Amino acid sequence: MAGKVLKVGIAGQGRSGFDIHARWLREATDQYKIVAVADLLPERRGQAKTEFGCRVYEDYKELIGDKDLDLFLNCLPSPLHPKGTIEALRAGHNVVCEKPLATKVADVDKMVAAARKARKLLAPFQNSRFYPFFRKTRELIASGKLGTILHVRLAWSGFSRRWDWQTRQDLWGGSLNNTGPHPMDHAVMLFGPKTPKVFAVMRSGENAAGDADDFTLVTLYGKGSPTVEVVLSSYMAYPQGDRLFVGGTRGCLAGGAKELKWKYFDPAKAPAFKLMKGWSDNRQYCWEPLPWVEEQWSCDVKDEFAYNSEAFYDNIHDVMTGNGKLVVTPQQVRRQIAVIEECHRQNRLPKRKK
Repeated sequence: MAGKVLKVGIAGQGRSGFDIHARWLREATDQYKIVAVADLLPERRGQAKTEFGCRVYEDYKELIGDKDLDLFLNCLPSPLHPKGTIEALRAGHNVVCEKPLATKVADVDKMVAAARKARKLLAPFQNSRFYPFFRKTRELIASGKLGTILHVRLAWSGFSRRWDWQTRQDLWGGSLNNTGPHPMDHAVMLFGPKTPKVFAVMRSGENAAGDADDFTLVTLYGKGSPTVEVVLSSYMAYPQGDRLFVGGTRGCLAGGAKELKWKYFDPAKAPAFKLMKGWSDNRQYCWEPLPWVEEQWSCDVKDEFAYNSEAFYDNIHDVMTGNGKLVVTPQQVRRQIAVIEECHRQNRLPKRKK
């Protein structure tokens, strides 16, 4: 996608800043150029200088002071997402901020207010919104083939032990804050525009070296909306169903990133039925041969994660060059953060001594 090449500064060269953002941006040379990087570790600064040929800073605040940027990427540790973003916006930068955008709605509102006052772009990095399987799911739901959607289940789980900073509450670690923003973004979008009621159970088990959650179940529910479940478990050695399930009044969908399958029927082609008088017929359960239609979809993208980054940054480039609208808006992510905040309010996990 040709056009203006945007000059980018990346704050943080950890797993996200280097392996996700820089990994794609260094390839998108017709859209972006990495011109500056900030990181506390000298070896990471040296690597950035060698590989990107860019300016390097030790302190992210020095990067914020760099005036020769079109876009500031906040890939700092999670507790610095609100603070670093607000500082960058106030300095006159457009900002992409990694997830979680925040852990409290009040912080999101401060970030939005800073962007509005500075008249700059605030773009939450929710790359999972661009997953081909999620786009296909929304397309199928919108078609009406599945009828009214009653139930959605999102299971982003497996079996693993973890001992890094992402297991510490004081650093905003845990399954819900770390992995959670991916399925929670899907959950909020599939729930619909209403404000959901929330029920959550969170635990910090033996497989987390720190004190943050590694087992979280969240249910979103409310009148006129589907019930949406999110399962985030580090204790699921055997998968329980597909990553995604959608149940509707005319059929259902199941699958994951590589493949989806769905079956549905046309009520106009189904046998008519009405409430039976009296008891069951010949002591039998009700049964009928429905005219099922079964379809499937396979993802032809080899690297979905790289595809998601490409699609996200294509959209950012379009927005910043006046050729498009933001796909993932702060207002949408604000709803996600409201759910995450409520989950934590309902589950005050004990803090372990350092």
